[in-house]
Amino acid sequence: MAKVKQTPLIWNKEAETMPRGELQKLQLQRLQQTVDLVYNKVPFYKKTMDERGVKPADIKSLEDLSKLPFTSKQDLRDNYPFGLLTVPLEKIIRLHASSGTTGKPTVGPYTAKDLDTWAETMARVYTAAGATAKDVVHNGYGYGLFTGGLGFHLGAERIGATIVPVSGGLSKRQIMLMEDFGATVLTCTPSYALVLAETAAEMGVDIQQRMRVRVGIFGAEPWTDEMREEIEAKLNVEAFDIYGLTEMVGPGVAVECPYHDGLHIAEDHFLPEIVDPETGELVAEGKVGELVFTSITKEGMPLLRYRTRDRVTLNREKCACGRTSARMSKVKGRTDDMLIIRGVNVFQSSIESVLLTVDGIEPHYLIIIDRPKDRLDELEVWIEASPDLWKRGEYWVKQTEQRIYHDLNETLGITSKVKVTEPHSIQRSEGKAKRIIDRRELTA
Repeated sequence: MAKVKQTPLIWNKEAETMPRGELQKLQLQRLQQTVDLVYNKVPFYKKTMDERGVKPADIKSLEDLSKLPFTSKQDLRDNYPFGLLTVPLEKIIRLHASSGTTGKPTVGPYTAKDLDTWAETMARVYTAAGATAKDVVHNGYGYGLFTGGLGFHLGAERIGATIVPVSGGLSKRQIMLMEDFGATVLTCTPSYALVLAETAAEMGVDIQQRMRVRVGIFGAEPWTDEMREEIEAKLNVEAFDIYGLTEMVGPGVAVECPYHDGLHIAEDHFLPEIVDPETGELVAEGKVGELVFTSITKEGMPLLRYRTRDRVTLNREKCACGRTSARMSKVKGRTDDMLIIRGVNVFQSSIESVLLTVDGIEPHYLIIIDRPKDRLDELEVWIEASPDLWKRGEYWVKQTEQRIYHDLNETLGITSKVKVTEPHSIQRSEGKAKRIIDRRELTA
């Protein structure tokens, strides 16, 4: 059993420690209500269910979930902006949206009840990380259409903590405020947490001596355990992973507890499945597959079997912390954002895991894929040297490049070019870090 740094806390013991049998009865009841609602209120779902020959009355058990149609991001775009609402627009009191990389954004509409549910799930997030009403939360997630800032804001208010709504940017000012206001909890993307650590070092601020921050809750982008170790060492925090998506509620779908053995899903609100991304068939528990969610308490825009495209495993065993909810692994990659390079499946997380085990480099990198005319794809990785490595000179920089080249080749099964760059040469991000440049999209 993993050694924990703090006593596990639970916000809603009735919901989070419910015996599995009772939880499944509640899930079925809420699933049946949701299916009936969308069938009668949303033309898209009536059409897709009719095409499959499925009626609401056919959902008699949780196993019948597989009879229902999937929902994809393209379905949301095709019904943009309000084609999937189950309530009149006047009942929607807030709209969020994900940025997306192409086409229209994904809309997240909320009724008053939906916002209350969101505050509840985010209260569970904070409590799982050990935060209470006594904490001061420095919220570095972006406010606006992005769900991060306001989602973390809602949860902090629900548990009674002091919330500092800083948002992103102005990193030196953030370091000053974290110290002056006595922040004990930091919330932001993992990449921005490293930017703050770097900024503090540049300012000569010894975080361990001058700050009270002890917990970090990081998400909105994939990050590895190696990056966790880097963040914890540089910021002197215990780092917790969080999972969420606009299509369900925003942040608050799942979070780690102090045992850090998977992310607890709020299963009384979000019903998870793991499917084969190619066939759509369920995979055996513990096997990697695509995460699919059905929202079973959403009022404004519930979704059936939404394909997240995230690759994870699922574990339904009771956790040592006392929670009975299913735990998802950290996201292992994407089924749609997977890089296929010379016929080989390559995931960003695999590259990051290699990079962050090498001494003398910083956790700031770029992955560049190119396709020169009439030639095979080329993979190039740029990674920043630490100031100490750079000062040691060209020989040691080249040695580090060779080490990374060898390790990447062993891990990925394909060759790559590696460039160790000088400190501060790779652009920093205040939100989600853009680490992949795929030039094939421009030259194909």
